[in-house]
Amino acid sequence: MGGKCPHRKVKKRRLSHKTARRTKFLLKGDDAVYEELKKPDEQRQPLPVDEDLPGMGQYYCVHCDRYFPNVATRDEHFKTKRHKKRVKQMMGPAPHTQLDAELAAGMGMPDNGPKLMSM
Repeated sequence: MGGKCPHRKVKKRRLSHKTARRTKFLLKGDDAVYEELKKPDEQRQPLPVDEDLPGMGQYYCVHCDRYFPNVATRDEHFKTKRHKKRVKQMMGPAPHTQLDAELAAGMGMPDNGPKLMSM
C-alpha cells in the first residue's frame, strides 16, 4: 500500500492568487523609496485622486510604497512588523543602486589602481 498520491503534482502547479494580487500594483525599488524619503516636506507633492488605486490613492505608506482603502487599515499597517522593519531599513545606509550593481558586475569603468610609473 502507501506511496504518493498520483495527483500530487497538480496541486503544486496551481496559480497562487496571493502573488498575483501582490504584483497587481507596481512597487518602487528600495533606492527610489529612499530618495523619496530624503526629500524635504516642501518638495513632496500631494497625493492625486486616482480611481484605480485603493482608497482613491489617498491613503499611502511612503516606506512600503503601498496604498490602503481607508485610514484604519493604514494605521493598522503602521503597527505591523513588516512596516517597522522597512522603516528601520530605510533609516539606515542608502540601498544599492543600478550603478553599484553594474560596477560589481564589471560593467563600469575599470579601476586599475594608481599608476606606478608614468611614461
